[in-house]
Amino acid sequence: MSRADRLPVVFLWHMHQPCYRDPEDGRYHQPWTYLHGIKDYTDMAAHLEAHEGMRAVVNFAPVLLDQLAEYAEAVAAHLHEGAPLPDPLLAALAEGAPPAGEAREAVVRACLRANEHRMIARFPAYARMVRIAREALAARAGVAWLGDAFVEDLVVWYHLAWMGEAVRRADPRLRDLMAREGGFGAAERRLLLERVGEQLAGIPGRYRRLWEAGRVELAASPWGHPMLPLLLDFAAAREAWPEAALPASKGYPGGEARVRWHLAEARRAFARHFGREPAGCWPSEGGVSEAALRLVGEAGFRWAASGEGVLRNSLGGAPEGRDWVHRGYRHGTGPALFFRDDGLSDLIGFQYAAREPAEAVADLVGHLENIDAATAGRPGRVVAVILDGENAWEHYAENGFPFLDRLYGALEDHPRLRPATFEGLLEEGLPLAPLGRVVAGSWVYGTFSTWMGDPDKNRAWDALVAAKQAFDEAAPALGGAAREDAVRRLAVCEGSDWFWWYGDYNPPEAVRDFDALYRHHLAALYRALGREVPQGLAAPLGEGHGAPAGGGTMRPGREGA
Repeated sequence: MSRADRLPVVFLWHMHQPCYRDPEDGRYHQPWTYLHGIKDYTDMAAHLEAHEGMRAVVNFAPVLLDQLAEYAEAVAAHLHEGAPLPDPLLAALAEGAPPAGEAREAVVRACLRANEHRMIARFPAYARMVRIAREALAARAGVAWLGDAFVEDLVVWYHLAWMGEAVRRADPRLRDLMAREGGFGAAERRLLLERVGEQLAGIPGRYRRLWEAGRVELAASPWGHPMLPLLLDFAAAREAWPEAALPASKGYPGGEARVRWHLAEARRAFARHFGREPAGCWPSEGGVSEAALRLVGEAGFRWAASGEGVLRNSLGGAPEGRDWVHRGYRHGTGPALFFRDDGLSDLIGFQYAAREPAEAVADLVGHLENIDAATAGRPGRVVAVILDGENAWEHYAENGFPFLDRLYGALEDHPRLRPATFEGLLEEGLPLAPLGRVVAGSWVYGTFSTWMGDPDKNRAWDALVAAKQAFDEAAPALGGAAREDAVRRLAVCEGSDWFWWYGDYNPPEAVRDFDALYRHHLAALYRALGREVPQGLAAPLGEGHGAPAGGGTMRPGREGA
């Protein structure tokens, strides 16, 4: 079978974290950006480097790229000049255990935040330390009786557990540290910090080289990862969910200008980090509407992607069979549109971690072969597998290394399937079907229920609207640098993550952390504008009482799945 006759399969891995950096003191409130950097962004690059015949799309939120660069610079400055590190967990690795008190307890608690089965139990020495730390936290004396050496060893093991599988396998120095189990001194901690810095600094260059070699396509989300359709019109939430409760505010002031800014800034950020602008856009959370797609196209993007639920709603319901999902579309003169196969994507996100890698890969390839047989000879066919490229792997054995290695090997050598990129398919002249309308929605259930409609989510939107009104009043009087600082603070507040985490179904700890950080960002924006911070931001905007699968970091595309 010729290459052109094989079924194109596009994997789009989405990488993003919100802004955890305090805009006023530069400190990071959460470590997830650098932890996913050393574990997932490095491993995902390593798999693509190892399989020359593999092709994939890797989508980055630019606010993540900017933070990764800041982390890499901070680690280098500390190693070479002794500059302070902006992250308390990294500082504990570099400088040793903090003094007894809240800072010490916070570090110990942070070192327990890892997948129990795959990241803690896997390493007996780390598991023993975690058990002791939990006993200490539960005791009346707290962590006061944990000595400096114990805390420092715990911090080292936490970073070893979070280190990418490819890095651990390739670096004998890390294997030596793991064999020692404990008793780590300043020299060992510095060695580990050097490896952290090297991995973070290398991420942009690795993906850039893969892009330049034509082995991956890099795509972008809007800069701060905002939900574009909702910035444009709150009523978009009711297109797929007519009974959705909307915020008290009528809408987001100046939403179109803000959407244009996020799209343009994304392209500028890609030029800085990778040397060129992207052709494709995964709109934040696959959130699309006709108005949003028009602006995506006007910003210079050739294609966009969303979820299967959006396509189903736009077609007026699911047609017979599955052919309708496995093709590209175009609405009017806008960008080409591709839609996620929810079933296949959610198998990777939620099911295959519990199965043996060989069995899981055989199952996925079998599904793809069935699609190939069902669509054989049909012009324009393509399967889009789209999901989070960072949060799934901690649920897999060895950070998903055996699964991805087998999967990529099976695909690059398959006689009926061919890995592809969306830009590459468009360059080949992939036929696109006309899509008469686009019903606004996201990749989650085809609606915006994850970001709007819940009382706490709506309260958070009203707080953002009030901050934007203050910005519109005060920003024109600010000088150039001060105004640019306020613009970026506003862009961070507009991110979709804050609204994702509100809702009673989410875990209490996550809601508490993200609510506090969101309110902190809003308060910092008011202060940058020279305005008094509203008293309402002193109290939580919502609480969580749930225990969703995976801690709430991922959701299936289909409701009830």
